[in-house]
Amino acid sequence: MVYPCLTIDLDKIEHNARAIVGLCNEHGIAVTGVTKGVCGHPEIAKAMLRGGVASIGDSRLENIGRVRSAGVNVPCMLLRVPPLSGVGGVVASADMSLNSEISVLAGLSQAAQRLHKTHDVIIMVDLGDLREGVWPDDLISLVRAASQLLAVRLKGLGTNLACFGGIVPTEANMNQLVELAREVENVLGRTLEWISGANSSALELIAAGQMPPQVNHARIGEAILLGRETVRRRPWPGTVQDAFILRAEVLECKRKPSVPVGKRGQDAFGRVPAFEDQGDRMRALLNVGREDVCVEGLAPLEPGVTILGGSSGYLIVDVTDALGDIRVGSEIAFSVDYGALLAAMTSEYVKKRPIKGGRPVCDSA
Repeated sequence: MVYPCLTIDLDKIEHNARAIVGLCNEHGIAVTGVTKGVCGHPEIAKAMLRGGVASIGDSRLENIGRVRSAGVNVPCMLLRVPPLSGVGGVVASADMSLNSEISVLAGLSQAAQRLHKTHDVIIMVDLGDLREGVWPDDLISLVRAASQLLAVRLKGLGTNLACFGGIVPTEANMNQLVELAREVENVLGRTLEWISGANSSALELIAAGQMPPQVNHARIGEAILLGRETVRRRPWPGTVQDAFILRAEVLECKRKPSVPVGKRGQDAFGRVPAFEDQGDRMRALLNVGREDVCVEGLAPLEPGVTILGGSSGYLIVDVTDALGDIRVGSEIAFSVDYGALLAAMTSEYVKKRPIKGGRPVCDSA
C-alpha cells in the first residue's frame, strides 16, 4: 500500500445514506447528497445514489464536472452562490444553483438563453447564520426582479444554518422559512417545488417530528459521510462513523526528550506550542502533515498512541504506550473529522483507496 492513504468504505457510505434518506423520506423530505467534503469523488457520489439520494450537490464546478465525467447522470446542484464571472460555466455544468444576488441571476439568465437552456435556482434567505442569503426584509424585492428574468426558473427557497454562525435549526426559524416561502408563492402565483431548509444539523429536528411539513428538501453531507449530526457532532443512530480511515507510515521511531532542548522561538506556523515534561519518550514520525490534513481532526485508532503535533510534512506521535509493535515501516491509522477529511481529500499527496465488499474499486489520486 502507498502511504499516506485514505481508505474509503463505499458500503458504509451507502449504508449511512440509506439511513439518512430513510429518515428524511419518512417526513416527506428529498435528499441531495453533498460531495463537497470529498471533492466530488465519483465513487462516493455513486454510493450516495445507491443509498437513495435524489441528486448530488457540490460547492465547486470542478467537482460537479468530475461527477459528470464519470458518467453519473443525475441532477447536480451548485451549493456555493455562483460568481458573476462564471455564470456561463454554472449553466453549462449544473442543473440548478443557490442564489442571492440579482446581478448574478441576470447573468445566469443571459447565459442560459445563449445555451438554449432553463436554469433552476433556489433563492437563499439568511435566517441569522450570516453566511449566504438575502436578508428577509429584502427577499420579496429580489423575487419580483428575478421573476422577470428569462431562462431561469425559481425552483425554491432555501436557507443555510449551523455553518458560519452556528445557528441551530429550530421549529421557529423553520416556520419563518415556510412563511417566507408563502410570501414568495403569492408573488409568483404558484407553488414552489422545494423549500430547502435542512442540512446535517437538522436531523434531530426532523427525527423529533418538529420540522414543518412544508420543508421538503435537505442538503446532507457530513451525516452521510461520517455518520454525525453537526450541532454537537454526535453519532447518528443507525449510521457508522468509520467510512474513512487515514493511514500513514512510520518514517522514524526514536526515544527523545518530551520537551524541546535549547532557546525557543516560534514554530513553522508562527506559534509557540506548550510541552509537558514527561521525560524521554518514544516518538514516531509519520509521512503525513499539515499540508495534507487538519492535524486537530485526527484521532489515532491504535491504543496508546498520542498525537503530539505536526509540521507541513510530518505528523509526530508518542508511541511509548502503544499496545502494538510500532517500528519504522509500520502503519498507524486514524479516524478523521470533517475538516481532516476535507483536507485529505483535497491533498494530491494522499492516495485515495475506495473499497466495496472489502475489495478495492479503483485507486485515484
